[in-house]
Amino acid sequence: MNDATQNSESADDRSTRRTVVVGFFLLAVFVPMGLTLEALHALKIDVYLDSVTRRELWNLAHAHGGMLGLLCLVYGSVAERWLSAGRRESIASLVRWGAVLMPAGFLFGGIANHEGDPSLGILLVPVGGILLVIALVRAALDST
Repeated sequence: MNDATQNSESADDRSTRRTVVVGFFLLAVFVPMGLTLEALHALKIDVYLDSVTRRELWNLAHAHGGMLGLLCLVYGSVAERWLSAGRRESIASLVRWGAVLMPAGFLFGGIANHEGDPSLGILLVPVGGILLVIALVRAALDST
């Protein structure tokens, strides 16, 4: 192999490893968030219970953060086998950004919301969703 191929494979490996690390961090943040939300509900904390929008958005952040953390781990386990070396790095980057932006948008959308409307943080959700769809389509096309 030439140096360019070795450097490309090394970058792909680092990118895949970073995606796995992001997956574990997402799980480390959003799984305990579920316990926190349950505690807020059990303790009847007004900041959580008084806003239906906040409750829904934070529940969505918890669910999407955990699910997308698992997606990052799955990506890390299948990328080397199923995706070409030249495309793994770009797909991994899209997966990471999408997996972080979507639950962050739900979380930030529930902070400082008013009158049933989410805050501007909610704008991160469609950006993250688009990045994830692009990553998944590219991975599907590359693995055929």
